Amino acid sequence: MSRFVETMVASAVASDEDGRQRGMVTGEPDEPVRRTWGEVHEEARRAAGALVEDGLGRGDAVAVLAAAPALIAPTVQAVWLAGGSVTMLHQPTPRTDLAEWAEDTVRVLGMIGSRLVLLGEPFDQLAPVLTEHGIAFRTITDLLAGEPLPEPVPTEEGDSALLQLTSGSTAEPKAVRITHRNLLSNMTAMAEAAEFVFAEDVMVSWLPTFHDMGMVGFLTLPMTFGVELVKVTPVEFLSGPLIWPTLISKYRGTATAAPNFAYAIVGRRMAKVEDDTTYDLSSLRIALNGAEPIDEGAVRMFTEAGARFGLDPRAVFPAYGMAESTLAVSFVPVGTGLSLDVVEARALEAEQRAVPVPEDDPRRGTEEVRSFARLGRPLPGLEAEIVDEHGNRLAEREVGEIRLRGVAVTPGYLTMDGPAVTQDADGWLATGDLGYLVDGQIIICGRAKDVIIMGGRNIYPTDIERAATSVEGVRAGNAVAVRIDAGTKRERFAVVLESKLAGDQEAERALAKEVSARVRDAVEIRPYSVVVLAPGNLPKTPSGKVKRAATASQYAERVAGGSAS
Repeated sequence: MSRFVETMVASAVASDEDGRQRGMVTGEPDEPVRRTWGEVHEEARRAAGALVEDGLGRGDAVAVLAAAPALIAPTVQAVWLAGGSVTMLHQPTPRTDLAEWAEDTVRVLGMIGSRLVLLGEPFDQLAPVLTEHGIAFRTITDLLAGEPLPEPVPTEEGDSALLQLTSGSTAEPKAVRITHRNLLSNMTAMAEAAEFVFAEDVMVSWLPTFHDMGMVGFLTLPMTFGVELVKVTPVEFLSGPLIWPTLISKYRGTATAAPNFAYAIVGRRMAKVEDDTTYDLSSLRIALNGAEPIDEGAVRMFTEAGARFGLDPRAVFPAYGMAESTLAVSFVPVGTGLSLDVVEARALEAEQRAVPVPEDDPRRGTEEVRSFARLGRPLPGLEAEIVDEHGNRLAEREVGEIRLRGVAVTPGYLTMDGPAVTQDADGWLATGDLGYLVDGQIIICGRAKDVIIMGGRNIYPTDIERAATSVEGVRAGNAVAVRIDAGTKRERFAVVLESKLAGDQEAERALAKEVSARVRDAVEIRPYSVVVLAPGNLPKTPSGKVKRAATASQYAERVAGGSAS
């Protein structure tokens, strides 16, 4: 069997010196249940036996639709024990048109070559919808009643283990093919760089398992190496964000992770807690911040609010990752905290050079500078380079596209038009991210496709969005810079944001005026328009991250309908 499956099986039966087996806590906050990884493994063996009995063969793709981590963990392990690959389907929300979702799901299943969906709570109620659209399924609870698989089905290092759907539009689905070799390489490198002590660390997570950070980093990694895990769902976090510090306190969590917006939300809410003994965050040594641009203000809000509860600000752990590298690309050294690279705005935007601004320079704190988080050096087994539009390697502090190479890099995509390679002849993957290197550390400026080009300047949407969210009344993490007429001489940008002031026309106008002025101060150009939406109207992933492309499409529809202002 592959080393990935071999390691997972070995961890399932391992125990500490005192005989205690590590495992996973689920069901918080209402009905917490802890099961050892050995117990999860026995459930997985039964489900794997049922899958093999049903005819699942080595290399077959299996789709999973479930929310409860208690069901997902044994299910995905069962697929790997049976020799298959896992695809976590995008989950419908209460606002989802189920007919459209089913049609998209049929397309995804055809793309990955899956003939089966494994269905678990709360999505087992979708069984009639799947039947109506001819989608074969088995319920996870039925699988768990199967006869145990005696031995794992033999797998090779190059076999597919995970087909990770990208978070783009389901109208053009694409899956990143992650092999057994990719998985073990990247997880081993992450554990090394994060200085994990498997017998001592406690991971706490609410991240969704259909995104790579939640699936690979905070389910597969602890299940593979036998690390204690406390796992709840995104719904439980978003409906009550303070469950996050509560669980870290209760279980003495040492490692957690989230996109930047979540730290802003929790920081703001913790600041309103009156009792200094409500939480104890002193055990936390890693609070990984990744998956979206890191904002200094959000981090400061989190660390200042957490200081009362024993949080060490050096626990903040900036990271860079992407599904195409399995998950992680680079980590800062443990205990470093957030470190910013402050550069001249004009040189960055007009010349694509990151000219450093000294600490005692009076321009710091003004609109003449830009600051970016240092994201650490590439993990073991990965290397990075910066290239221009012709593929020529650039020098340190020259801005260009980031390329990656290494064992953890996917060999290719599955698309509606068939398989597509991701690497060039020399093994390099073009990431589409713009950035530069400093002392070997990666610094990201933005996505190439999102950069707004006006007056010969490259304007990064994060600068616009940070300026917009600094205005009182704009919801933290809920402002998006939208490109208009991209690639033409008429290229402009708009700002779409959420605010509780939406609906009050006078208040909306005042807010839009203030946002426009603040953005003008930040990037020296006013937005073409500012659109104010009520909370809950920006397109987002189920984990709460704003979708730029979907927001741009929504804005275009509003303009076509004459409703933009």
